[in-house]
Amino acid sequence: MSENTETPVTENTETVVPTATLPGDNRPISNGTGRRKAATARVYFRNGTGQVTVNGRSFEDYFPRATSRMDMMSPFDLTETEGQYDVVVNVKGGGLTGQAGAVRHGITRALILLNADYRPVLKAAGFVTRDARRVERKKYGQPGARRRFQFSKR
Repeated sequence: MSENTETPVTENTETVVPTATLPGDNRPISNGTGRRKAATARVYFRNGTGQVTVNGRSFEDYFPRATSRMDMMSPFDLTETEGQYDVVVNVKGGGLTGQAGAVRHGITRALILLNADYRPVLKAAGFVTRDARRVERKKYGQPGARRRFQFSKR
């Protein structure tokens, strides 16, 4: 019979990397998912100079309408954090207006994750609540959702 020889247990001496980002690090520091109509936007914040990229393009190129760009960037204006973070957005579904609203919702959620003190300001502006309005479906026997065919008495 063999004797029971125990092997010495060595402790795991891996260095623990802190969760906060380092100055040259390009990992996201916050993220948020926004939705509006049929659009879904995934928003990632990184430390930076305020550059906003939507689906690999600058947001000025992606959203040609000034109202969409203004609507999308309004959470930064309210919280006075414009130019502090680089924002990378992946958005799909819906049209440009719905996508701009989804990006705004995602930016709002990411800002709240960064600093919970922003929540009351953003909540008062109505940015925290998801806009649940959708297009009403077309009904059979009519040309649209509410439109009726013209009535003819004779």
